[in-house]
Amino acid sequence: MMGWCCSGICRALALLALLLPLQERGCWGLKPSSGDLERSPHSDPDPWDVLHRHKRSWVWNQFFVLEEYTGNEPLYVGKLHSDVDKGDGKVKYVLSGEGATSIFTIDENTGDIHATKRLDREAQAYYTLQAQAVDRLTNLPVEPKSEFVVKVQDINDNEPKFLDGPYLAGVPEMSPLGTMVVQVAATDADDPTYGNSARVVYSIIHGQPYFSVEPKTGVIRTALPNMDRETRDQYVLVIQAKDMVGQMGGLSGTTSVTVTLTDVNDNPPRFTHKSYQYTVLESLPVQSVVARIKAADADIGSNAEMDYRIMDGDGPGMFNITTDEDTQEGVIILLKPLDFETKSSFSLRIEATNRNIDSNFLSLGPFSDTTSIRVTVEDVNEPPVFSAPLSKMVVSEDAKVGTSIGRVSAHDPDTSNSAIRYSIDRNTDLERFFNVDALSGVISTAKPLDREANSVHNLTILAIESQDPTQIGKGISLITVLDINDNAPVFAIDYETLLCENALPGQVIQTVSAVDKDEPLSGHRFYFALAAPVAGNLNFTLRDNKDNTASILTKRGGFRRREQPVYRLPVLIVDSGSPALSSTNTLSVRVCDCDSDGVALSCGAVAYTATGLSTGALLAILGCIITLLVMVLLIVTMRRRRKEPLILEEERDIRENIVRYDDEGGGEEDTEAFDMVTLRNLNVIRDPSVRRDVTPDTPTFFHYTSATRPSYKSLPDNVVFREFIWERLKDADVDPSAPPYDSLQTYAFEGSGSVAESLSSLESLSTDSDQNYDYLTNWGPRFKKLADLYGNSDGTSVFS
Repeated sequence: MMGWCCSGICRALALLALLLPLQERGCWGLKPSSGDLERSPHSDPDPWDVLHRHKRSWVWNQFFVLEEYTGNEPLYVGKLHSDVDKGDGKVKYVLSGEGATSIFTIDENTGDIHATKRLDREAQAYYTLQAQAVDRLTNLPVEPKSEFVVKVQDINDNEPKFLDGPYLAGVPEMSPLGTMVVQVAATDADDPTYGNSARVVYSIIHGQPYFSVEPKTGVIRTALPNMDRETRDQYVLVIQAKDMVGQMGGLSGTTSVTVTLTDVNDNPPRFTHKSYQYTVLESLPVQSVVARIKAADADIGSNAEMDYRIMDGDGPGMFNITTDEDTQEGVIILLKPLDFETKSSFSLRIEATNRNIDSNFLSLGPFSDTTSIRVTVEDVNEPPVFSAPLSKMVVSEDAKVGTSIGRVSAHDPDTSNSAIRYSIDRNTDLERFFNVDALSGVISTAKPLDREANSVHNLTILAIESQDPTQIGKGISLITVLDINDNAPVFAIDYETLLCENALPGQVIQTVSAVDKDEPLSGHRFYFALAAPVAGNLNFTLRDNKDNTASILTKRGGFRRREQPVYRLPVLIVDSGSPALSSTNTLSVRVCDCDSDGVALSCGAVAYTATGLSTGALLAILGCIITLLVMVLLIVTMRRRRKEPLILEEERDIRENIVRYDDEGGGEEDTEAFDMVTLRNLNVIRDPSVRRDVTPDTPTFFHYTSATRPSYKSLPDNVVFREFIWERLKDADVDPSAPPYDSLQTYAFEGSGSVAESLSSLESLSTDSDQNYDYLTNWGPRFKKLADLYGNSDGTSVFS
């Protein structure tokens, strides 16, 4: 038999004797664990049971371990023992399951179980383990494996916590005593089924005497009635939750509860003054704000919304008052223009009423208030006012210059009654058809009028105060020009009349109408007739249709284009005006060749076709011949003017380009090179007054005739070079094909010999030569670059 023993669990060894009859079902009356179910009498016996036929020897139990053990030694949990173990060391105890070897260990010889780590019930409340006794040599089980539970016993090691804190709550102001505000709740992680570790009670630490809290439920209520938001609108409470039913030694936690008193409409609006006075200018525009007035209300939000109205006043219809929804002010608006001379002050009575009234607080009312307002109008210097802002006048189209049309009148509305001067805004009368008398305001014509050009004139008349010219009033004068019969009727359009050669006598070939720029009151009535010279012609006649149209008819047939392609028919048109005006309009009738349906095929004179080429073809051939001749002449001219250039084509445009040479001289031993010393010492100074940008008058330094000019070899070397250069310069100056800018000329010419040691220019500026190059500045613009390089006696300036 195998038994369990645990300190604090096995009450007495005597209990074991009482429990022995229960071995067949397990200790404490529990059924066997899995693997040890009771078998049917007919089931096959287990081989292990046949070889080891023993009674159930495990004592099934539950161990308890105190959490948060702080001792230095492992905590003893219990002991495992089997009846098979005779104390000879042949039985070994094995522990497996949750926390085996890591938290719980077993002495394989004695079966003692210990906890090696501190346990926290809030982290894990129990551990399920399996225990087994095995043969030490064969490692075969001597007892079936059984499962047991190690339960962690709780201690009060967790304080209550408000998981939803801190709290925000609100309660209406003026609430009765005991009104619920909010409920708080604290949780304790300790075991609620064991002792009082998790039993919490609530109390209020800060917030009395305004609020209270129920100890068991955590419900916060008002402790004072009629708390006023306008006096204090917010309270901060500190609520404590303590376990162990609040007893000494219990753990506690706190949270804050911010209680805000919400507003109710318990304050009526009140004007701070019984009367107000405002001053406005009489020039204030309509719909402008006259004044703003506000009734004070200690409430906020919708409880402070109010409506204003004008109860009575001595200016009906002059003012209106509305509520500014943002500021809850009463805005007084002007509805009609003010006139100081008519009325200089107004008195109004204004009422302000709460829009949302709470019936629970009617006893605190009334929720309205009234005040008086006096509006004083200040006089301003107003511009003149026309007696009629719009005056309509008429004038005949044939009115003579200077004819009076009508009169405008304006006055100064101020008490000063200043004199008025009139003028016309010329932007409305650009062509100056009218004038106005500055003193009387009489409008007259200044130019002849033409109704057909402009039938209505819209003039702006200016009325200016004499004492203050900045005060200008404006009025409108609408002048209508009356029509007279001064325009003769004419054809409505330019008619194109076609007459077929096969037309019959009496056939209508055209219907004409007329227009007239005049507009008589009774409407137009036109009369048509053929002009007197052609009234009796044999070809055409005219029929007046009495509806402002006329028809043209043929008198005969047999018209021929070859005989007369076009007929000119003068038509006389007379209007019904007084006096009547008339005009003669010419109708052109073209004779055409028509098909059987009367559709014109060709009109006008008959064209005769000539044999040979047409005129267009001849002109085209002539144009081609002229073009070819011009091209030939251009080619010949270009070839005659063509001449060999002084420099190669690719080197023509060099200007200030860099020229690169790939050949080298002989160095210091080359005694056949140019004598640079000789070239630098010019003995002859040219006249500075002579221009160098034209052909020199004296081509050489030595005056020779062409017949007696010596050869280059008979001259000194310095003279040879100068003569050669001047001749080439002259050739370049007179050459018409040379470029019109400085160019580089290359001459393949050498003297008879040179004793110069080197032609290099690298040391020419660093030598102590006393050579003077100032004469280069007198050689003209062609040598400006050389003069800049060598003309300065200070050699260092070249590289500056």
